[in-house]
Amino acid sequence: MENKKIKVGITHGDINGIGYEIILKTLEDPRIAEICTPIVYGSAKIASAYRKMMELPEVKFTQIENASQADGEHNYMINVVGESVVPEPGQCTPAAGAAALAALERAAADLRDGAIDVLVTCPISKDAIHSDEFAFPGHTEFLEARLGEGSAKAMMIMAGQGLRVALVTIHDSLAAVAGKVTKEAVADSIMRFNRSLIADFGIHSPRIAVLSLNPHAGDNGVIGTEDNEIIAPAIAEAYKKKVFAFGPYPADGFFGSGAYRKFDGVLAMYHDQGLIPFKLLMSEQGVNFTAGLPAVRTSPDHGTAFDIAGKGQADPQSLREAIYMALDIYRNRRREAEATANPLRKQNFDRGERGGELRIKNLKLRIKNYSVLRTN
Repeated sequence: MENKKIKVGITHGDINGIGYEIILKTLEDPRIAEICTPIVYGSAKIASAYRKMMELPEVKFTQIENASQADGEHNYMINVVGESVVPEPGQCTPAAGAAALAALERAAADLRDGAIDVLVTCPISKDAIHSDEFAFPGHTEFLEARLGEGSAKAMMIMAGQGLRVALVTIHDSLAAVAGKVTKEAVADSIMRFNRSLIADFGIHSPRIAVLSLNPHAGDNGVIGTEDNEIIAPAIAEAYKKKVFAFGPYPADGFFGSGAYRKFDGVLAMYHDQGLIPFKLLMSEQGVNFTAGLPAVRTSPDHGTAFDIAGKGQADPQSLREAIYMALDIYRNRRREAEATANPLRKQNFDRGERGGELRIKNLKLRIKNYSVLRTN
């Protein structure tokens, strides 16, 4: 496998949140630029403003026009917003939303075109960014539209320190969840999750726990029938395809008892069911990974944190973990692609000239080995 520096695009997210703080705190460590090539899609002026505001160590950026110019052990910056845009820490503003979208559009285009290898996105405010140009519930759906090529379906996976949680439904209202949890949706999610655990995380024959929709897994129909009639048959269908899926498990007891430690992945039915326990367990170690797309995208598992923006209190660990995970997944995908590309065709060595030559070579080798044994 070719050993090259991986180009990591980093979008600045909402300029009024903690995006620049965690970027500066992460990139001040020179070892990041040694293991990859960081390219920030943002504003050198805004980065400088936040550095001075919080009295952070200086982080030098080499400003470039396009990602192809990033070719050394430096931190790079592609300016995507005008000089007149200024941060207002803690405020939800249309200008901040437009700046976040400008970075996301440019980085997604570069990722699609192969100018960068992976994408790491800092948090956006869905309220600020929502517009006619961004009519998506979040990053996951936006990237599915930009990178999915009309067929690839994105899956949100929260991952960190041995715990990986995927979702059947993502940014849906609770009122809409039950209608979207169908046998087909659950079965498809199990298969796609299984595929990601193998290709992206390098896990052979992963074990997947599937959570129930209802409390107590429906108590055999007393609370609800979805678990018996929808989720259990989907699990059985996956198992017939040699996917090791188990459940459905009631979410409270499953996480409370520590049963999640016995599995490689956990499939939750909806957002809060999976993400609340994940974030409690992973603290600052969690990463949001968008599986199922041709390119790799990760993100810190937290939001814009407007309440502490500009105060120097943000922990950059989740962003660091997002960068490390993007690198790992990129390499895992390349290894898997190389391992499965151009498989050797079956050869019939019992017939034809090649078969005869092979038998003669094997016979000569056995005679030679026998002679060596006799002389010893």
